[in-house]
Amino acid sequence: MPELPEVETTLRGIAPSILNRRIAAFDIREPRLRWPVRIPSEVRGKRIVRLTRRAKYLLLHADTGALILHLGMSGHLRIVSGNVPPGKHDHLDILLDHGLALRLTDPRRFGSLHWQPHPVGDHWLLRNLGVEPLSEAFTGDYLHAESRGRRLAVKNFLMDARIVVGIGNIYANEALFESGVRPRTAAGRLSRPRYRKIAAATRETLSAAIDQGGTTLRDFVGSDGRPGYFANELFVYGREGKPCRRCGSLLKGLRVGQRSTVYCPSCQR
Repeated sequence: MPELPEVETTLRGIAPSILNRRIAAFDIREPRLRWPVRIPSEVRGKRIVRLTRRAKYLLLHADTGALILHLGMSGHLRIVSGNVPPGKHDHLDILLDHGLALRLTDPRRFGSLHWQPHPVGDHWLLRNLGVEPLSEAFTGDYLHAESRGRRLAVKNFLMDARIVVGIGNIYANEALFESGVRPRTAAGRLSRPRYRKIAAATRETLSAAIDQGGTTLRDFVGSDGRPGYFANELFVYGREGKPCRRCGSLLKGLRVGQRSTVYCPSCQR
C-alpha cells in the first residue's frame, strides 16, 4: 500500500497541473471502488484552490469543501490529456478546464473518492485521525504520554492511526531500527528518552523517503510514472536473513500484528 511518503510525493507531482484549475467534469467509469463513488453535481465547476495531505488521503480543496482521495492498495494518479483512452484499470478521471485530467488507476479497486463540504475534517474518514508525523505536534513527549499503560507492541502503537497517521509497515520497521528499539517491545514500557529517539527517527525516515520519491514496491509509481528510490536505502524491511548494514549481524524476521517485521538483534534492544 502506498504510505505517507508515496502520497506526499504524488501530491507534489500533481499540484502544478491541477492547482487553480476548475473541475470541468467527472468521468466515473467504475463507481464500485472501496466505497461507491457518488460526487454531487454541484462540484462540477469548482476551482481547486489548495492541495493538502491528511494521513494517506489527498485533499483537493475548493471554496465550499474538498474531494478526499485515497489510493488504496495499489492505486496511483497520473496527469493525462483528457482525450487519452482509458486502460482496463483506469476507473475515473477528474477532467479539468485546460484539457488535462487527473486519472486514477486502481487494479484492486481499494481506492476511494468522496466529496465533503466544509468543515472537511468532519468527514468520517478524517475526524478520528491522530497527529501528523511531520508536524510539530509529533514529539517524543506526546508518544510517551499516549503510550502509558499500553501493552501492545510499539510497532503496532506507531501504526495506530488514532495516535499518529501515515506510518505503515515499511516505515515503522525502518524508524524502529534507526531508533534502536525492538518492534515487539510493549509500548508502555518505553521511557520518554527512547520515545524522543523514535519520534526523531520517524521524522528523518519519512523525510528521506519523500526526498527520494517514496519506496518502489510492486505497483507503486509516482504521478510522473516513475518509481520511488527509497527502497535502495532500506535497512531492515524485506531483508530478513541478510546481514545488517551497520553491524553485520543477521537480521531476524517475525510477525507483529500479522505484519511482516524485520529487526537487527544487535542494533535494536
